[in-house]
Parts: sequence; structure tokens; C-alpha cells
Amino acid sequence: MPQASRAAQASSIPAYRKIQDLIAKRIETGELHAGDAVHSERALASMHGVSLMTARHALIALEREGLVERRRGAGTFVAPPKIHFNKLMSFTEQLATRGLSATSKVLTCKTVNDVPEIAARLALPSTARLFKLERLRSGANEPFAVETCYLSADEFQSLKQPSHALGSLFTRMEKEYGIEIAYADEDIDATVAGARVARLLAIPRSHPLLRIRQTIYSTKGKPILYVLGLYRADRHTLRIRRFR
Repeated sequence: MPQASRAAQASSIPAYRKIQDLIAKRIETGELHAGDAVHSERALASMHGVSLMTARHALIALEREGLVERRRGAGTFVAPPKIHFNKLMSFTEQLATRGLSATSKVLTCKTVNDVPEIAARLALPSTARLFKLERLRSGANEPFAVETCYLSADEFQSLKQPSHALGSLFTRMEKEYGIEIAYADEDIDATVAGARVARLLAIPRSHPLLRIRQTIYSTKGKPILYVLGLYRADRHTLRIRRFR
């Protein structure tokens, strides 16, 4: 691209967006961490030679993206990382989009045959043997969710080893079984944390949770995985976009 064209393109970017992008980059590269203070509107206006309104617009845009929190009387701070549910991705993939590494702790790893409702969701006989995997999912050294997955114990035997249950099930299904994940039917509602989940997520009992129940299908239209997720409502947002 000619230098003149690049200069024209750069000059067409609104000033607030330039400030927004600079702060976002500092967060993404780890220069700013969760809880760190962000420059005030007045400081940003002075640094970038813009009006207070322009600086305020930049901070509001960052707040809408969930990157910062504006606290009345205290200032603006880098927000704890949040997961945005706007496409079908594994927890590991979701955190990767925010530049974070996902970690898991296996809570339950066993075979069950007493969950007929879930077996039916997977188009299996009511007494089918299912592999049940319950994990505490964390990112940035903070617990985010308790997820319980169910899948056919006969079809996915290699996934039943606890030592193999820490990574992304989506990735393992694709690499080891050649299964391509296509879509999910989801039930989403709000609930509150009971004593056990509150302890695992380090939150008060009755803290609000986002509960998502997913039946996940392959590209062949076969249900292959059922997931019950209990997510901290203050660390997750449900963002629904309209695509044209």
C-alpha cells in the first residue's frame, strides 16, 4: 500500500478508537493486568491531545467490550477476563481468544448408566453406558466454571482416562476420532450456587450463575456430547449477534 494511502487510512480512524486500541493492546500483551488502573479521562485527553469527550468515549467503548470496569469515585481499572458466548467453542478455545491458558481439575471421571434423560439426548438406549467427566475450569488462576460432560463410553473409550481428561474434548474428538463439531442445541437459564459449587468457584453461596445445557452434534447430525455448565455470571456474558 502506498505511504500516502496508509497515512490517509490512519487519519480516517476516529481518535477515540486509536486510544481504545492502544489500551486494548496493552491489556492483550499483558502490560496491564486485571485490577490495574487505566489512565483517567483527563490524563488520556492530555496525553493524546483530544477532548475529554473523546477520551470518555474510548473508555466507554472498552467497558462495553468487557475489558475495563469504571468505578464511580475510584477510576477505571482492567476488568477480570470474561468469556463471551457467541459461537460454539470449547472452554480452552474461548480462553485462547482472550490470550489466556485454560486449566482443568478433574472432579469426577467415571462410567454411569443411570441417567436415562441424558442418554435420550444422545440418541442412546436409556441404560447406555456413559462416560461422565466433571471438571473445574479455570483461567488466569481463577475458577470460571464447573462443567459436566457426558458421552458414549463405548464409542469414546480412550477419553475415559483421568490423565487424558484435562484438555479440550473438542480437539481430542477431532484428532482421535475424526469427528467434526457442527452445532449445539442449548438451554440457557439463571441459577444460584449451592454449597459445593460455591466452594469450588470461590464465591458466596447463592451467587448468581449462568447455567447452559448443550447437546452437541457432529457434522453428520449425530449427537455426540452433552454438557452441563455452571458459569460464574460475573465472568461470562452471553452475546448474540445477528449475521446478515
